[in-house]
Amino acid sequence: MTMTNNDIIRRIRYALDLHDTKIVELCRLGGHDLAETSVADLLKKEEEEGYKACSDQIMTSFLDGLIIDRRGCKENAPIQAAVASPITNNIILKKLRIALELQEDDLLTILKLANATGITKAKMSALFRKEGHKNYKECGNQFLRSFLKGLTLRQRESSRPARPERS
Repeated sequence: MTMTNNDIIRRIRYALDLHDTKIVELCRLGGHDLAETSVADLLKKEEEEGYKACSDQIMTSFLDGLIIDRRGCKENAPIQAAVASPITNNIILKKLRIALELQEDDLLTILKLANATGITKAKMSALFRKEGHKNYKECGNQFLRSFLKGLTLRQRESSRPARPERS
């Protein structure tokens, strides 16, 4: 089953516990003005009334805004509106890795949480190569789905208050 940008933004929103106003703020940081009322439509499922497809431009703005919010803006780099080029799972994974400052070991740990098997550092690095590179590997929907599931488990577990020990 193909993941849409709407599916991805919903999963990231849940994993990182982002509110609608934060999504608007992130898109604005990424160079795209998004009305808060539009966020609810983006988060709906296709069969729901009022559903609005999340464009590649909105997804790119959201991810770029997440990077700027978490890591800061590059020095001397002007904030540009997202270009309307197709966004791939590889780009989404790369931008999340940058925003969340994840190293290879972090990525492998996240994938283990989602019970993804057979992932090696070499396979992982192939996902971050430039398209056209001889070792480039396309990031499939199942891989991205597993990554987002593991990210959710990791983020939600780390933000949960510790339970008091019973004596």
